[in-house]
Amino acid sequence: MRLPATTRQQAPGWPEYLADRAARVRHPLLKAYFAAGCPEPATPIGEVPLVALDIETTGLDPRRHAIVSVGVVPFSLSRIPLRERRYWVLKPARELTEQSVILHRITHAEVEHAPDLAEILPELLELLRGRVVVVHYRQIERPFLDTGIQARLGEGLRFPLIDTMSLEARLHRQSPWARLRRWMGRPPVSIRLHNSRERYGLPAYQGHHAVVDALATAELLQAQVAGRYSSETPVSELWS
Repeated sequence: MRLPATTRQQAPGWPEYLADRAARVRHPLLKAYFAAGCPEPATPIGEVPLVALDIETTGLDPRRHAIVSVGVVPFSLSRIPLRERRYWVLKPARELTEQSVILHRITHAEVEHAPDLAEILPELLELLRGRVVVVHYRQIERPFLDTGIQARLGEGLRFPLIDTMSLEARLHRQSPWARLRRWMGRPPVSIRLHNSRERYGLPAYQGHHAVVDALATAELLQAQVAGRYSSETPVSELWS
């Protein structure tokens, strides 16, 4: 099912933004990231280099909470080379909470000698460089990375991304069908990662593990494009 044109978001000027940041930033890691740029908005999604990213945190507020793990899975619409995946447990700047330990199953002993975010940034930014990031719920990965990098390098990081949750919201929260469902008093369709995958017949994975959730997000985007878009869909119809 193709989405009506009215539900598609206008693409921000990401290539221009990245080029401008490349000319302005001082730190060499960020300068290399921004200088790599990103695909042009008209590029078919099937030709776009992608990387799924998942970050597990001690809470939802990047000003008060910290990153505890990062999972990265480079991929394309046609394949997911799992050997290229990366996973890090990090030492958070703040103490783990009991709720965080229960949710992520990352203990105090595991983070005691874990690296700081600053130590993994060279490899992480290299994996993200030149690719379009894919996440499920953009209010976590982009704000937490921006805040964490700002604290360590003195300059932040903003990047184009495709949010698989937002793609589900276009159909299940923002479409005429979704409005009719609300009018009829029916509960909203869940757009959480597990439930979204279930609708496409994808297998259930154990959640709240950064690299597993990154893989789950990559597979979900592949299914979304195959089922509702096409490999020729311009990346500008999907990113934000």
